[in-house]
Amino acid sequence: MTTFWPARAGRDDGRGRSETVCELKATHGALDQSVVPSAGNARLRPMYAVIATGGKQYRVEEGQRILVERLGAVDSEVELKPVMVVDGADVLATPKKLTGASVSARIVADVKGPKIRGFTYKNKSNQRRRWGHRQHLAEIEITGITRG
Repeated sequence: MTTFWPARAGRDDGRGRSETVCELKATHGALDQSVVPSAGNARLRPMYAVIATGGKQYRVEEGQRILVERLGAVDSEVELKPVMVVDGADVLATPKKLTGASVSARIVADVKGPKIRGFTYKNKSNQRRRWGHRQHLAEIEITGITRG
């Protein structure tokens, strides 16, 4: 079996991959459909959305658990605003296409973030102050993504 080595073999392509499609075909024979994206297997990829909450954006899939800034009471359902929804090869990103889209989630628990310790000091005046902060967070589980 011959192996094809292009001029850029072994170099990182900026996405964390160093093998090329030609190398995979030559070394592994026929390619698995999950390796090379095409229109035929686009529906096999899971649906995901990018949501905005607490001034940040998160990429979420159904069943995923993430930590966000506190939203409400534990065991309550919340609706989150999607910024983008990707369903296979279909990408909904404009406000017109996202009119009926929504992401539903359930608040699982209230947690605290890491402790941040601060210290202020003024020279030659014996003025010192120690302070700390722990952000209140909510752990949410994504229960559903609807296209609208």
